[in-house]
Amino acid sequence: MGMYTLDDVKELQPSRIWVNVEYGKFYEEHKLSIEDYLLALPKEIPIAYISSPDISFLKSISGKFKGKAKIALRSLWENATEPTLSKSYGDIVMKDLSSLKPIVSGILVPKHFIWPTNKEEYLLPSTSLVKDAHALGMEVYASGFSNDNFGSYNYSHDPAAEYLQFIDNPDFCVDGVLTDFTPTASGAIACLAHTKENLLLPTAKPFVLSENGERPLIITHNGASGVFSGCTDLSYQQAVKDGADIIDCSVRMSKDGVAFCLGSSDLTTSTTAATTFMTKVITVSEIQNKSGIFSFDLSWSEIQTLKPDLNGPYAQVGLKRNPAAKNAGKFLTLPGFLDFAKTSNVSGILIEIEDAPYLATRGLGVVDAVSSALVNASYDKESNQQRVLIQSDDSSVLSVFKKFPKFERVLVIDPIISSASKPSVDEIKEFAHTVMVSRGSLVRVHGFFLSGFTDLVERVHDANLTLHVGVLRNEFMNIGFDYFADPMVEIATYSMALVSDGLVTEFPATAAAYFSKYLFETMNVEQFQIAAT
Repeated sequence: MGMYTLDDVKELQPSRIWVNVEYGKFYEEHKLSIEDYLLALPKEIPIAYISSPDISFLKSISGKFKGKAKIALRSLWENATEPTLSKSYGDIVMKDLSSLKPIVSGILVPKHFIWPTNKEEYLLPSTSLVKDAHALGMEVYASGFSNDNFGSYNYSHDPAAEYLQFIDNPDFCVDGVLTDFTPTASGAIACLAHTKENLLLPTAKPFVLSENGERPLIITHNGASGVFSGCTDLSYQQAVKDGADIIDCSVRMSKDGVAFCLGSSDLTTSTTAATTFMTKVITVSEIQNKSGIFSFDLSWSEIQTLKPDLNGPYAQVGLKRNPAAKNAGKFLTLPGFLDFAKTSNVSGILIEIEDAPYLATRGLGVVDAVSSALVNASYDKESNQQRVLIQSDDSSVLSVFKKFPKFERVLVIDPIISSASKPSVDEIKEFAHTVMVSRGSLVRVHGFFLSGFTDLVERVHDANLTLHVGVLRNEFMNIGFDYFADPMVEIATYSMALVSDGLVTEFPATAAAYFSKYLFETMNVEQFQIAAT
């Protein structure tokens, strides 16, 4: 892609253009007048905003563009010096805002001028900058938004959540944002925001996916494990709060036969076991090809001495998850999980069973433990209103649960597949109602780009089976380039384009936000400015 001139931009037919002018003194020294150039532009180039970090340049043009374009000071970082006043931008904007009133109609500032963060990257209280500027009749535009750059941990790696912090809080709404990813900004503003200050009033229609109007289930993966350590009381509480439909428990067994929830039987992946039980390290090839400390080698009382250990899949490259809660929460037994689910407002539970044959060799009957716990909690009774999904990659395990007609059986297909023959699908129907597949089974990928969709969803639906896909994660490194580093675009792909029946996610709040709002037939963002960097 080459460089664009304003004439080139005109061919794109934008409704309005924001021009940012830098290095004004440099152009003056070379006898080049940006001011004359802008004034000579034809009316077909709709310049509506002119910004610059140079106050002398803004003074020179403020009167000449009156009624034609809004003038804004583009603030650089706090300690940078503005050349005209020889004062820092932080002092000008935060302490002497009224002095700008005769010159500009607004200010463009780095987003942290409005919502600062502490050294741990959590949000501090907002400053009064937006309110102060609005009281003076000045507009405020925030810059520095980018989907593929880390924001505060408060946003849980969801870029839409960051935009909403600036436009959908009860105290103020900025007048515009400067972003590298305009689709995410426009989606957040037009579809998700609902404050009184938000002036967007588009024509709306309810979110509909299929002929019967159903949307995919929001199914957790170890609870809201993007926010709290997976399978802890806090992760399940957060999942319910965030709007999950189905909360899950991957059942593990302790040495003394206690069934509990944890994402892996290898305790080193999500607990502090490595700090206290290194003598228990072994290799179990039937479970994984690396050594670990396994739950079936520790008693439940020993496991209870461990702390959760919140580790995201991209922590090594700096994309951590909620470090303040790294060791927070406690693990739940399976009966404890069922008790919690019964008192929550979720529509169902998913119980995953893995490694049953190997556990049997250790004298641990995980299938019997699950069956007994569900019966004891009355999940098998007709009076139970919550759905029960039993998930496994072992068809013999699923077949055992045929004796519970209320339970829905889910077959996990770990290898990536692109299609399924009718005989194989018919065989699955003998013991399962649903198949669970990875994302790679539904899309074709070339490099980091999608090159097409497979026909797997169609094949599964033709057999009257349902399909779940996962695991979805918010971190931009987990998201294909086609999705603009926006997890909601990925959600839209698997729910609308591919019509999956369930989305398995570690961030249920993001999926719930997407499904709980409206999609719009028309989107009018004329009253709120989104500028592309």
